[in-house]
Amino acid sequence: MSRIEKRFAALKAAGRTGLVTFITAGDPSPEHVVPLLHGLVAAGADVIELGVPFSDPMADGPVIQHASERAIAKGVGLHNVLAWVAAFRETDNETPIVLMGYLNPVEMYGYPAFAEDAVDSGVDGVLMVDCPLEESHVLAPLREAGLDQILLASPTTAEGRLAQLCEAASGFLYYVSFAGITGAAQLSTGDIAGRVAGIRARSKAPVAVGFGVRDAASAKAIGEFADAVVIGSALVERLADATSADDATGKATAFLAPIRAALDAR
Repeated sequence: MSRIEKRFAALKAAGRTGLVTFITAGDPSPEHVVPLLHGLVAAGADVIELGVPFSDPMADGPVIQHASERAIAKGVGLHNVLAWVAAFRETDNETPIVLMGYLNPVEMYGYPAFAEDAVDSGVDGVLMVDCPLEESHVLAPLREAGLDQILLASPTTAEGRLAQLCEAASGFLYYVSFAGITGAAQLSTGDIAGRVAGIRARSKAPVAVGFGVRDAASAKAIGEFADAVVIGSALVERLADATSADDATGKATAFLAPIRAALDAR
């Protein structure tokens, strides 16, 4: 079993809802990344999505766009991200890490080379936002190397396509809670509970719900019907002005503690 499979199996056995946390690699500072990853785990993260900075993050709202811009301005690239994952793995070989980003940096790196280096670094999966299922053959070297390809579904996904996604799902299926960008305040749990329940019944992999989850109340509401809750923009926003690794970790812990507690209180 992969780290992702093991983690979701453990969550299911314990009757717990998973917490997936997203940060942008290199923001607020490259020096903060590895300590912050460990801080997220200590604060209750079950899976970490590590955003690869990209100049044109089309699915992301202003918060993550600006985080990517700040990281790129500091010279952060894909090689740095893999090095940070490897450093994290020196003392944590259990927490799954998914790289979330866009195809261009991987295309430039080279798919076979990236697959080999990502696995060697300790990456468990990739979520390529701009790689639709029909084009996912380009990621075959990644899957062949053992990396899970995390797929996206949304409220506008047609039933026929959704069936394909549920069948092809690996690691977990990421359900976007509304048609929009990350960080937007449009979450309406009543509109998506039935949809997610239907997807969970058909998906080969657990279903994590993200976009619009901002606090303990929204996380708890989503946790009532999802296998995991994804929180990103609200966390990235709070980390933006951190002045040190300890400060970043403290801000993350303070923000995530009530969310973790709300999920565990279900």
